[in-house]
Amino acid sequence: MRTKRLGRSDLEVSLLCLGSMTWGMQNTPAQGHSQIDIALEAGINFIDTAELYPTYPVLAENVGRTEEIIGDWFARTGRRGDVILASKIVGEGQEKVRDGGLITPASIRVALESSLKRLKTDYIDLYQLHWPNRGSYHFRNSWDFDPSGQNPKETEENMLEVLEEIQRHVDAGRIRHFGLSNESAWGTAKWLQLASDNNLPRVVSIQNEYSLLCRYFDLDLAELAHNEDVGLMAFTPLAGGLLSGKYAPDVTPKGSRREASDDIGGRVTPRVWPAIDAYHAVARKHGLDPVQMALAWAMTRPFMGSVIFGATNDQQLKNSLKATDLTLSAEVVADIALAHRAHPMPF
Repeated sequence: MRTKRLGRSDLEVSLLCLGSMTWGMQNTPAQGHSQIDIALEAGINFIDTAELYPTYPVLAENVGRTEEIIGDWFARTGRRGDVILASKIVGEGQEKVRDGGLITPASIRVALESSLKRLKTDYIDLYQLHWPNRGSYHFRNSWDFDPSGQNPKETEENMLEVLEEIQRHVDAGRIRHFGLSNESAWGTAKWLQLASDNNLPRVVSIQNEYSLLCRYFDLDLAELAHNEDVGLMAFTPLAGGLLSGKYAPDVTPKGSRREASDDIGGRVTPRVWPAIDAYHAVARKHGLDPVQMALAWAMTRPFMGSVIFGATNDQQLKNSLKATDLTLSAEVVADIALAHRAHPMPF
């Protein structure tokens, strides 16, 4: 398994990161533990979770269950040292967690303490803000995104307070590094500036959606990631399973994410099916598995820190892991580029 240093940190992470957001909902604890065992055996050393998980759907009684499953695995195996662990604090608007409050120094203290307890560990390697207090154009909010109501002075004041709180937990050994999620180029640049000006923890990563079907990161964020050494942690690299080919307009497998969310978080549109067909045609032309092709392509992106992928079962997991041995030819990459030009943003 290839590894890469994440940002300017000392974290040497595998290029594939095991996602966990279905554990405790679509997957049982035993299945989650099995996935960890298989992933580590294949050379993965990186697991991503969040206090919010599991999702699809988010239920108040299940919040934090995924962290508990991971913590139980640590307790049972004693292998905490074999894993680089990433988790997240929920942002404003998720009423099932702390009544949907903002990310503040006080909420970080509460959230971090709870996560550490559930995870049965003394520290989290990468602690991330799940989304910005000021809002985000991610999660299909780009179509009517309007930042004109933002107050930059209040935003900067909150950012500085958060960074100072993160520093306290770094000093105490509870957090090793700090990252963002669902952020913009402006937001990331502001976090970097405030950290530099005040000698506070520097952002090492941004966890944003990225796949063959969702490529916002290719422009301003790619430039920032390159010039500032901030790695992308790509979530949903298979577009919620759409790129696997298991769905069709009238096909929804039992137990799949689409059973809980008919449009898979806004990703199912009339435009998405021809885009999927185009990428599957590339895979067929070159004799490739479409899942492995999508993951292998994501790992080649120059700004990539690690690609977060999940699985419903062990068979899917093992198939995805084969992407680490796949080298895409120049012809495949060129055909993918042509498909992207024809279907630039299908959702």
